Amino acid sequence: MIDFSVLLTNSLAQLVGTSAVFYALLALGLNVHFGYTGLLNFGQIGFALVGGYGMGIAVTRFGFPLWGGVLFGMACGAALGVLLGIPTLRLRADYLAIVTIAAAEILRLVTRSTSQTDLTGGTQGLTGYADAFTAANPFDRPEYSYLGVGFVRTELWAICAGWTAVALCVLLLWLIVRSPWGRVLKAIREDEDAARALGKNVFAYKIQSLVLGGVMGALGGIFYALSVQSLTPDFWSPPQTFFAYCALILGGAGRVLGPVIGAMLFWAFLSFADGLLRQATGGTDPLIGFIDTQDVGAIRFVLVGIFLVLLMVYRPQGIFGNRREMTLDAR
Repeated sequence: MIDFSVLLTNSLAQLVGTSAVFYALLALGLNVHFGYTGLLNFGQIGFALVGGYGMGIAVTRFGFPLWGGVLFGMACGAALGVLLGIPTLRLRADYLAIVTIAAAEILRLVTRSTSQTDLTGGTQGLTGYADAFTAANPFDRPEYSYLGVGFVRTELWAICAGWTAVALCVLLLWLIVRSPWGRVLKAIREDEDAARALGKNVFAYKIQSLVLGGVMGALGGIFYALSVQSLTPDFWSPPQTFFAYCALILGGAGRVLGPVIGAMLFWAFLSFADGLLRQATGGTDPLIGFIDTQDVGAIRFVLVGIFLVLLMVYRPQGIFGNRREMTLDAR
C-alpha cells in the first residue's frame, strides 16, 4: 500500500531543503552564463569546488575568520572565471564548454591527490571549518515542525541561511538584468556580431558574466560545505553541473526566478519518485515485483530523465521561460 502522506511530506522537505538551495545557487550562476549571455559553461561544479575548498582552506589552514573564508571562496570563484575566460571567450562557444568541464575535473583530481593532503585533505577531505557557523545557530530546540515537515535545528539553520543567500542573488540578478549592462548581455546572446558593431566590448562583457555566474556557483559550494560541515573531493563531479542545468531548463532559462523554482521542483519530484519506487518495491508483497529495491536510486533518475525529455518536446523553454531565451548565437 502506497502511503502518499509520507511521500508528500518528504517531497515538501526536499522542496525547501539544502539540496534545492545548493542547486538553485548553481543554476542562478548558469542562468547568468547561459540564460542571459549564451555561454556554455559545463563546469559550474568547478566554481563550487573552489568556493567550498577556498573557504575551508582559508579557515582551517590560514586561520581566517568564517566571514573572511567566505569572501576568499567567492574571490576564488571570480579568479577561476577570469582564468578560464581569457583563453576561451574570444573563440567559439564550444571551446568554453570543453575547457570548463575539463577544468572542473582537473580541479577535482588535484584536490583529491595525496600530494595535496596537507592543503586540501586529499581523499579524506576537510572538516572543522564550520564551527562559527554552527555557533551562530539561533534555533535552540532540537527539532522544529512546519506543515507536518520536521527539521532538526542544524538543518533548519542551514536552510534559512541558504535561502537568504538565494534571495540576495535573485535580487542582484533582478536588478542587473534590467540595467544597461544586463541588456548588453542579452544583446550578446541574441547576436554577438551586432553587439560588437554597436561598439560594445563583447569580450569584456563575457568575462564579467563568467565571473558573476562563477561567484554565484562558488557561493553554492560555500553553502554546501557549511551545510554538510565536511568537504570530500569526489562529490564535486560533472553530474552535479548537469543537475543544475536540469533545474535551469525546468524552470526556464533567462528568467530570474526560473532556476530557483526549477531546483525546488527537480528535487521534490526526485524525492517523490524515490519514495514511490521504494514503497512499491519493498515489503513481502511488493506492488512492483520486477524491480529490485537496490535499483531504485538509478531508476528514479530514469523517470526524471523521461519527464525532462517530455518537457523539452512540449515546452522546451521550461515552465516560466520564453522560446526566445533558448536561442543562442553560438558563433
